[in-house]
Amino acid sequence: MSSEAPIGLTIMEKLIGLIIILVGALTFYITYVNMAGVGPSPIFYLAAGLILVVLGVFILIAKTE
Repeated sequence: MSSEAPIGLTIMEKLIGLIIILVGALTFYITYVNMAGVGPSPIFYLAAGLILVVLGVFILIAKTE
């Protein structure tokens, strides 16, 4: 039996990573552009966006085994 992951699983993992990066980048950008509209703590949303981008990159470069 082969020890490689199924190709569909690998593709979906990379797709989910790209979606998480996109959501994080959009969160960061929209918060950065509209800082006054966010309220008293825009730093929370900026940090959340950056964390999502980092998580997406991690998922994108991780090797499925």
